[in-house]
Amino acid sequence: MNRKNVTLGTVLMAVGLLSSHVVVAQSTDGRRENRARPSIDQVFKDLDANEDGKLSTKEVKGPLKRDFAKIDANEDGYLSREELEKAPRPERNGPPQGE
Repeated sequence: MNRKNVTLGTVLMAVGLLSSHVVVAQSTDGRRENRARPSIDQVFKDLDANEDGKLSTKEVKGPLKRDFAKIDANEDGYLSREELEKAPRPERNGPPQGE
């Protein structure tokens, strides 16, 4: 009976460890569904590498890079604060691309 309890305990521990691993893997798979959209000030702080007040295709990534042409209303090759304010929310079909 003691050996049976040890075996059962070992199996339950293994199942518990595997279950916790799956939960951690699901929560860190790169999806951003629960994150709030960053403010425009935060986007410029994070991405405007040369601090010129506009974002080029070399500075952006993810949905901004993918949808650059849609957002660049005046087609000058840069994204301004005004263009970002008017930009539609990106579609969330899967994990972010281009990062």
